[in-house]
Amino acid sequence: MKFSEWEPIYRAVCADFGFDPALDAESVRILRAVTPNSDLTDEDGIAPLIGSTVTVCGAAAVLEDNLRRRPPEGTLIAAGSAAGRVLAVGLEPELLVTDLDGEIGPQLELSRRGTLTLILAHGDNMDLVRQYAPLFQGPVVLTCQGKPAGIVLNFGGFTDGDRAVCLAREFGARKVLLEGFDFDHPYPKPGTDPARKLKKLQWAARIIGLSAPDLVRP
Repeated sequence: MKFSEWEPIYRAVCADFGFDPALDAESVRILRAVTPNSDLTDEDGIAPLIGSTVTVCGAAAVLEDNLRRRPPEGTLIAAGSAAGRVLAVGLEPELLVTDLDGEIGPQLELSRRGTLTLILAHGDNMDLVRQYAPLFQGPVVLTCQGKPAGIVLNFGGFTDGDRAVCLAREFGARKVLLEGFDFDHPYPKPGTDPARKLKKLQWAARIIGLSAPDLVRP
């Protein structure tokens, strides 16, 4: 998704949740400051990894059941907290999309193994950016929610899952399979407000567009 398409959605999300775009920009400055020695890449590093078919793994409770019933096809993208569960069933995604929330160990392990990681900076994860962003050993793409600039990119999307779908579409995927997505039942996570998480999932569903012809759900 081009930023011109994403910006009106971003403004609406900010208004709905009371987010301050200035804090998003501050988090991006921190992300850039703590990753000067990282293996940074850009669109040229992403493009070869995304094929015409992409499977995006979300962190809903149904993930393992989905994967047992239907093995992933094409390029595999893990969204944030799904990283460890994808590893646990013996899969290694080509890409990881994360705002550094949730269990960080498996995300760092995937990076160590060479998974390309898209790290998002936003106003609510400044401390996580400071703590964890410099620890990724594999190739990294810096991303943001607001206006992209230089090496910091934005392909659209709000949560890890819908950002992964936006990424796949931006790089030409013609079929996107969703595994581990449940927009009605947030996966329990310590320290999170279930009602707020449900609201985020509702936005994710709108952004992805469940009626989009490229999507395949279990």
